[in-house]
Amino acid sequence: MSEDEIKTIIRETLAEERRLANDTEDAMVLKAVSAILTSFGIEEDDRKEFKADLMHLRRWRKSVEQAQTATFKAVVSAIAAGLIGAVWLGFKTVLAVKGGG
Repeated sequence: MSEDEIKTIIRETLAEERRLANDTEDAMVLKAVSAILTSFGIEEDDRKEFKADLMHLRRWRKSVEQAQTATFKAVVSAIAAGLIGAVWLGFKTVLAVKGGG
């Protein structure tokens, strides 16, 4: 057997060991995730409903964030309008005092 043949066999053996190790790790991770979801009361058949629930929660969160943004803009606009109104009223009062006196 030549040195190149030996290297090829070693590479193939190591690659196969890596594939087997990855398959084992994937199986362990899948089993762990499944156990965790089951411990939360999410069975295998409930995954579609669970996904729908998460999508609903995301839509709800985004709508609340939009409402908060709109509320913030409304508050800032009201404060700005109040300040502008107060400045205008003060300006009119100053002009009325100077013009009448």
